[in-house]
Amino acid sequence: MKRFMSRLLAATLCTTALAAGLPARAETLADALISAYKNSNLLDQNRAVLRAADEDVATAVGSLRPVLQWVADYNQMDTRQQTGGVATIGLQAQMTLYDFGRNRLGIDIAKEAVLATREALVGVEQNILLTAVQAYFDVRSALENVSINENSVRVLGELLRATRDQFDVGEVTRTDVAQAEAGLAAARAGLAAAQGQLAVARENYKAATGHYPGPLAAAPRAPALPKSTDEARAIAQRTHPLILQAQHMAKVADLGVAAAATERMPDITASASVTHNEGGTNDSAIGLGLTQTIYAGGTLSAAHRKAIAQRDQSRAALLQASVGISQGVGGAYAGIQVARAQIAANELQVDAATIAYNGVKEEAKLGARTTLDVLDAEQTLLSARAALITAQVDLQTANYSLLAAIGLLTADHLNLGIPTYDPEAYFNAVKGAPSTSIQGKSLDRVLQAIGKN
Repeated sequence: MKRFMSRLLAATLCTTALAAGLPARAETLADALISAYKNSNLLDQNRAVLRAADEDVATAVGSLRPVLQWVADYNQMDTRQQTGGVATIGLQAQMTLYDFGRNRLGIDIAKEAVLATREALVGVEQNILLTAVQAYFDVRSALENVSINENSVRVLGELLRATRDQFDVGEVTRTDVAQAEAGLAAARAGLAAAQGQLAVARENYKAATGHYPGPLAAAPRAPALPKSTDEARAIAQRTHPLILQAQHMAKVADLGVAAAATERMPDITASASVTHNEGGTNDSAIGLGLTQTIYAGGTLSAAHRKAIAQRDQSRAALLQASVGISQGVGGAYAGIQVARAQIAANELQVDAATIAYNGVKEEAKLGARTTLDVLDAEQTLLSARAALITAQVDLQTANYSLLAAIGLLTADHLNLGIPTYDPEAYFNAVKGAPSTSIQGKSLDRVLQAIGKN
């Protein structure tokens, strides 16, 4: 037994040592998106907004139910026949029996508002994930720029040493040395700027994901995208949360017109009460009531006209949302084409600038080129490499911008492999307006599941 435990301990230590010696796993874009989804305060904020909208449905449902109140009363009387006080305590209930659909319309309006708020939450989710994509590729771009500038400082440092050696033997002038010194100083300034951009990118990454970036993995394969602008626009009209939200808000406005019309209709209510008087007697009463507003100074007509105007506003907003989304899809698709063209051109530029730089260096060794020529060629190559990095980042972000433009940049569509927020769980728990009993316990479980209490 002791021998077995010794072998087990040795194997454990060996495994631990091997694990400690392995390099840290590079963080992928999917990792960044998962962190952004899990750590976003903005998502938490808008989920709370959605839960508040869910409660509006519960409030509307509750308006159809009886209202039960206890009432305590004390009256001081001072008359010729009697002086003193009388105390009573009792229960009273009231319920709307028929209101010509006013409360039912209120429930439908609240439900449509919930659906609109869900789409708004999807829009926030898309923005959060797109920000994480941008932050991820900005860090990668900044790291590559730092590496390029570090290499430039190293190369120009070697050039300066070579130029000084040439000056010592009289092959070049003091001007050549000064030019090499100036070039190295400019390279160091560029490196400092690149390091500053990296620091900013790291802060943006932390704001987007909740932590600073570690080693980042290579850019993933581009997501599947529509093959044409027309296909992308068609998908966007069906799935983009802004359009779906506008559709639900238009339905809310239509229902609002109908609800405003019912305000002119009567209400039929029932009431019941039981009262215990101080003298020991009990009173009870049951009643029916019918009320209707005859004149309200024009407020009901004004409310109806306002609802009609809001309906027209919502319909126009829906049409404009469609126009805006179509424009955004076209712009995102064009951005992809431009980035691809820029990458192709920049790759040719880098190849040509590399050949030119190597040639100028060799010619400078033979005295056919000056130090300034070498510095110019090196700067041209540096600019070409930086432009290529920028174009590659632009293409990556443009791909995901198109996904957002058609409404598919979500955790579910990207298959991130994590549990996602279920907007129906809380709604289903509160739509019946629970207060206690089994429904209340079910609501407590839902709150615990989403981390709220």
